[in-house]
Amino acid sequence: MNKLHFYFVFFMVFVSGIAYAEQNYSFSNFTYSTPQTYNYKPAETVSSKEKILFILDLSNSMNEKIGGRTKLDIAISTLKETLQMIPPHAEVGMRVYGHKTGFTPRQGCTASQLISPIDKNNAIGIYSKLNSLSAVGWTPITYSLKQAAYFDFPQGDYKKRIILISDGGENCDESPCEYIINLMKYRDDIRIDVIALAIGDMDANNQLKCVALVTSGKFYNANDASELKNSLKDSLNLQKEVSGVIIKQ
Repeated sequence: MNKLHFYFVFFMVFVSGIAYAEQNYSFSNFTYSTPQTYNYKPAETVSSKEKILFILDLSNSMNEKIGGRTKLDIAISTLKETLQMIPPHAEVGMRVYGHKTGFTPRQGCTASQLISPIDKNNAIGIYSKLNSLSAVGWTPITYSLKQAAYFDFPQGDYKKRIILISDGGENCDESPCEYIINLMKYRDDIRIDVIALAIGDMDANNQLKCVALVTSGKFYNANDASELKNSLKDSLNLQKEVSGVIIKQ
């Protein structure tokens, strides 16, 4: 076969292929993105099969300052910013502890309250509650985890996630680590992410780290507002992703 004959055959095969494609496929049914028309959209953050409860430390030590701002101010402003990023379908709620003083150990160690029950479209509800909070009490972490595990999550077969923000360890006569170890012997539906806010006490840090690791959760050390924000965003998977795909409709 000479070169002229070869090119003629190649051209005929190419034309036949184009004709076949036009008869069998509608190119108008394809959409595509170029580098100039990427669709930037929020990543999926919270599964519809997961409900999230924030637990915020309001013990007296939250009045200590980091870079001229109290830990409480840093926590509340960062939570407010983060709540605005949470999608409406996410089911979230909030519990706080240490928001009340106690004249007796019993009063101080049971000062824990669900201030906003878990629900959809609840970010605004939590946001409004944050404005009236003050840090005055003790640190009943274990009692708060017990209340959360048994009472705060609606009944149902779904994953339950707690995001605990604390600037210290338990100061009531209980161990959150021991409690969680025992709880996990017969519960596998709870995961706890812990954000340790500028904790200098190694024992307290280890107690909180245990709570996270035993439940297959994440543990974060946050020493300022920026690190707290990044920890919350990572825990909630609040990030941007680039989408540039070819879709056949």
